[in-house]
Amino acid sequence: MTDLETQDQIKYSILASGSTGNATYIETPHRRILVDAGLSGKKIEERMAQINRSLADVDGIFVTHEHSDHIQGVGVLARRYNLPIYANAGTWAAMRDKIGKINPEQQFELPPASVLDLGDLQVESFAVSHDAAQPQFYQLHHDQQALCIITDTGYVSEQVAGTIRNADAYLMECNHDPEMLRNGPYTWSLKQRILGDEGHLSNEEGAEALMDVIGPQTKQVVLGHRSQHNNYRELAHLTVQGILQAQGLGVDHDFQLWDAEPDQPLPLRSVNS
Repeated sequence: MTDLETQDQIKYSILASGSTGNATYIETPHRRILVDAGLSGKKIEERMAQINRSLADVDGIFVTHEHSDHIQGVGVLARRYNLPIYANAGTWAAMRDKIGKINPEQQFELPPASVLDLGDLQVESFAVSHDAAQPQFYQLHHDQQALCIITDTGYVSEQVAGTIRNADAYLMECNHDPEMLRNGPYTWSLKQRILGDEGHLSNEEGAEALMDVIGPQTKQVVLGHRSQHNNYRELAHLTVQGILQAQGLGVDHDFQLWDAEPDQPLPLRSVNS
């Protein structure tokens, strides 16, 4: 696909995805945003530079929930770059004391099940099941294209699946391998939390969710929020690949399957490239 053909597409880079920090950069011809800023401000600046982009050009940060691996850099970036911050009421209440003082003029409320129109980018919010105050994730729309980000959820409900079905690209959680988690170093209470309905999707559960939402328009799937203690890249990738292929889905033929990393950004790419 030529540069001219990709100029009017959603482009994105997953700057980081994992238990140590999460941030995704999205751009259209006229808008540039972050979903979450869960690394230090300095690290996010470095990751942006690696994809030849600047936070000075970003139009805002959309926060999914108040856990530190999603908001660590929100306050400093808001103050340093005068960025608008978008979150729902529950998340704002839970994160205010964690991110420091933010000018009221930079604070915007975006409830679940709503769509914010930013011109050539529409940001759709949807609620998920996670042990946070009011967790929600986002589907980004531009010119009949859609990029869906969904991590940090214990399960994907039929309502959510209906909302996000047949997107062009997905960042889907594949957090853990259940056996590695059960046999790993975490406390029993933490293991129960991760395995529960307000925890995280396993590799198998991520694959099952993808089976339900991948459609003819889907061209890219990125596996994200991988646990560094209870999973590894090859296991997550091969598990999802095997389950999808067993259902007749054309991995690396009809759509590409990639892996997000916690310590380096994925290259900036268009949703249909």
